[in-house]
Formats: sequence, C-alpha cells, structure tokens
Amino acid sequence: MSASPHRADQAPLDEEWRLRRELAAVYRLVAHFRMTDLIFTHISARVPGPEHHFLINPYGLLFEEITASNLVKVDLSGRPVEDTPHPVNPAGFVIHSAIHAARPDAHCVLHTHTKAGCAVAAQEDGLLPLNQISMEFYGRVGYHGYEGVALNLAEQRRLVADLAGHPALILRNHGLLTVGETPGEAFLRMYYLDKACEIQTTAMAGGAKLTTPDPDICELTARQLSGEDHGSDFTDDQAYTLAWSALLRLVERVAPDHRD
Repeated sequence: MSASPHRADQAPLDEEWRLRRELAAVYRLVAHFRMTDLIFTHISARVPGPEHHFLINPYGLLFEEITASNLVKVDLSGRPVEDTPHPVNPAGFVIHSAIHAARPDAHCVLHTHTKAGCAVAAQEDGLLPLNQISMEFYGRVGYHGYEGVALNLAEQRRLVADLAGHPALILRNHGLLTVGETPGEAFLRMYYLDKACEIQTTAMAGGAKLTTPDPDICELTARQLSGEDHGSDFTDDQAYTLAWSALLRLVERVAPDHRD
C-alpha cells in the first residue's frame, strides 16, 4: 500500500522539526557550557531538501532563549524564506553561507568567541599537540587570517579555501569554527576544540617548559580519535553517539523548553 499524500507531505516537515529541536539543543548546550558571546556568534544547520535553506539564530536573542520554533530559516543569500519578526546577523550570513555552499558534508556550522579560543587564535603557532584532547585536531584544523568583521562577501572564497576539508578552523584574532554532518557532531568537535584551547592556555600560563609527543604518535592519536583506520587492537566507534545521547539528556533536564 502506498503512503497517503498527507503522510508524504508531512515527512519533510517532521524532519525539519527534528532538526530544529537538535539545533536548539546545541544552542542551549553552548549557553550551558558558557561558550557564548551575548547575542553574537552563530550555529547554522542545513534543512533537508533541494532548496538550499538553512536555520540560524534570530539576531538579538541570547542562546538560552533559542527554541525550535524561533530559529530563522534563510536561503544562501541570507534572506528569510518564512515570515519572522527577527533579523539575521549579516556577519553570520557571510561566514556560514560560504561554508554551507562549498562543503556538502558541512550540514552544521558552529562558531564561537570563547576566551580560550580567542587566546589560541592570537598565538602564532596556533593549536599545539599538548594533550590527548588537542591531538584529535592534529593536522586537521585550518587557519584563516583576520580580515576585519566578516561583512565582505569577497572574504568567503579565502575562508572556504582555508577551511579546505578540515572539521575545524581557527579564525586568527577572532575565534573558533567547527563543522559536522549533524549539529551534535559539530558541537562535540567544538566542545573538545575549546577544551584543548583551555588546556593550552593553562599549560602556557604555568611557565614550565612544555613537552609534545613525537609527530607519529600525534598522528596516530588523531586517527584513533577521529575514527579513521589506525591499526590499533581495539576501536571505539560508539563514543560520539553515546556522548551526544548523554548531552541530550542534560538539555532535557536544564532547558526542556528548547523543544518549543
């Protein structure tokens, strides 16, 4: 028996609503872990379908106020495609639309201005392999030179080139950016990228001479943590799935209204 027209029409709407709730959960997690910059920075997610629409935060709301229903749906030109009382931050549009257009795998793009992230973004050597957490990004993070507030479309090409195929980008003198196939994946990458920056700034503040593992060990660790083939005796391909499930339970406890 074929599906009824009503159910076929409803399926894309159900998928979009699921995505809205997941993205709203990520906004609340960023707020919970104190990675916000008041109403600034952005997290966007591509809406399934051929229209090339994506969801982004309404400009002017704190991340702790974001819900599934107040996310703004825009096209790749940054224009809302549905009625909304909220504007969209133009700098968010410049950065996010460029990455969504260039990286089909980047269904979610997450950008922050955390203290530790901005500190490492200001350091000439960038992210160092000082600990196991930072080694997830060993050879897997791009760097984009600062060009002022991201209000110029001409910067998009250079930003995309600097991100290349990496899961993360350090915006020099600016902040951090991660991408993921899902909002949950982008968040977990940001959580650990920011944690790596915190560890680095703390280690450097101690004043002691720092040590880093052999480059081959750093590369092995990166492959182990990113789920690539690494030839180890054991693998753990459930880690991110289990961690994301735990985070969703946390959001349900601390911010259940994100689903509204």
